[in-house]
Amino acid sequence: MYKFMIVIERTDTGYSAYSPDLPGCVATGETKEETEQNMYNAIEMHIEGLKEDGLPIPEPSTFAEYVLISDRVVNAVQ
Repeated sequence: MYKFMIVIERTDTGYSAYSPDLPGCVATGETKEETEQNMYNAIEMHIEGLKEDGLPIPEPSTFAEYVLISDRVVNAVQ
């Protein structure tokens, strides 16, 4: 089983998503949920295309972390 990280971003018209481990594999949607489902489908199609072309499926290597920055830093007067 493969576990690919996806990044979902808000746009002016809805949401877009991509996976850093699968260059060129992108999806859009009106909601986060729709975009996530569309990205799932896009990843399946992307992997099927790689297999049809005899190309290897990349090993997932991307991960995400959140970094907490204190309000004191964010609200500091410059």
